[in-house]
Amino acid sequence: MFTFEAAHALQGYDGACRNIHGHSYRLQVTIIGEPLAEEAHPKNGMVLDFGDLKQLVQKVILDEVDHSLFLRADSAPELISTLHKLNHKLLLTPYQPTCENMLLDFKARLRHVLPEKVGLHSLKLWETQHSFAEWYASDEADAL
Repeated sequence: MFTFEAAHALQGYDGACRNIHGHSYRLQVTIIGEPLAEEAHPKNGMVLDFGDLKQLVQKVILDEVDHSLFLRADSAPELISTLHKLNHKLLLTPYQPTCENMLLDFKARLRHVLPEKVGLHSLKLWETQHSFAEWYASDEADAL
């Protein structure tokens, strides 16, 4: 389980989430693959060393998103300019930064860095204690 703090605003949304607000996110990453079957290898029996997975998630997701503000790239230019001038950690996305879309973004990031014989099985991103988005590779034709 990985955790990070981030803020977002949903442009054009008809509820309170149109305002900039933050969450303590939790991300669950489940991988799939054949465990290594080499008795002499120090990682025998592992699909991927959990330490290696932790480093990948840290590098391609957490380092970028922790304590950042997600906004659509086409948000108010004056707001974006002001936030940049104030050196805020801003992530401008081509998508509405919902929990669901963030999860799909994370899926794409991870798929690009996982070792060849390791696939993503599922991802789950909690925005609050009771609200989350979930993705399963089995729901896609190109699962691995």
